[in-house]
Amino acid sequence: MRSISWLFAVPRKHNAARWFLIGGTDVRWRIGLDFDNTIVRYDKVFLAAARERRLVSEDFAGNKRAIRDVMRRLPDGELEWQRLQGYVYGIGIADAVMFEGLDGFLHRCRAEGHAVLIISHKTEYGHSDPERVNLRQAAFSWMTARGFFCDDGYGIPVEHVFFETTRVEKLQRIADCACTHFIDDLEEVLSDAAFPSTVTGILFADRSIDSEASPYIVCPTWRHIEAVLFNEDL
Repeated sequence: MRSISWLFAVPRKHNAARWFLIGGTDVRWRIGLDFDNTIVRYDKVFLAAARERRLVSEDFAGNKRAIRDVMRRLPDGELEWQRLQGYVYGIGIADAVMFEGLDGFLHRCRAEGHAVLIISHKTEYGHSDPERVNLRQAAFSWMTARGFFCDDGYGIPVEHVFFETTRVEKLQRIADCACTHFIDDLEEVLSDAAFPSTVTGILFADRSIDSEASPYIVCPTWRHIEAVLFNEDL
């Protein structure tokens, strides 16, 4: 029986003794990041908006996934879920927060000269959004307000941000940008047959995996991701 690893795991195809040695040397990485639910945490925004619309009870407590599961059981639940997403990813993004630990990771990458690219599957407008908020512009505004592009912030070049209409285009962009690593919260992105074999995939998720079968590394927090990339103890 294969062992199941909790917290984070390095699949066997990644030879740690070889791969991790590049950390802290003159090698410069090109680290791609997904945006929604990888950089930005929406759980509290989803919960507040769902309660306000009486889509969940006032005493309901749960993250985005739990809210989605409850809503999909409602009459027209899928449509209501799409409307809620349109609000949260548009107007509601102003109240969203950055995942804990990402601040330190981005500063570390900048200090050590590693390029950070943001590559997201994000349509221009949300499904069933009556406000027709431009989701890409909302995301840019959120990042701008938090110093993503400032010299005294994270210093990420604006031209390193890509929003793609389809997952196919996102995967092609990862390849075209010559990413050395890509971090995403969706397994279906990292396990897609079109995901470049030369890119080290990191799944940002708090769950168990079969570490022998998985084609990617799994980390539950940004501090774990930093420890894995820079070969450090937690």
